[in-house]
Amino acid sequence: MTLCPACHHKNLPGSLFCAECGTSLTADDTLATRNIDDSTRPRTMSDVPAERIQGWVTLHILPSGQLIPLSRRDEFTLGRISDNQPVIPDVDLGPYQAYTLGVSRLHAQIKRNASGMITIMDLDSSNGTYLNGRKLPPRRETPLSHGDVVALGKLKIQILIA
Repeated sequence: MTLCPACHHKNLPGSLFCAECGTSLTADDTLATRNIDDSTRPRTMSDVPAERIQGWVTLHILPSGQLIPLSRRDEFTLGRISDNQPVIPDVDLGPYQAYTLGVSRLHAQIKRNASGMITIMDLDSSNGTYLNGRKLPPRRETPLSHGDVVALGKLKIQILIA
């Protein structure tokens, strides 16, 4: 167990943030930062060109504005790839500072069922999955709607449904 330095809550080993108060549990609290050119980032969904939204769901990485279209299959796992990992996620969020933002190796699953309903399910992640600010219970499918904001740990992703 990892003890939170702020509130003394016992957290699961490998947690980057306290489940109780959100305090960083890493020894080195410095993050690499860079300036992002906001002039090219879409402000609203109407600013995103239709040709950039492809597939049945597109993941809009916030705040970078990058888009990841999901297509061809009805089920995707989200997470980050690390060395010697036996099972890898379908969508690697490593390039989006996933490790420093608390994304687990296998964090969540997005699925489209036969009726076309799209759901998300937390895969027992260390730092939780949040839908529009509400923490989701692990291993329970929750419906998604166009424009919903999902947080995997502290990485925020807007869901765009075509």
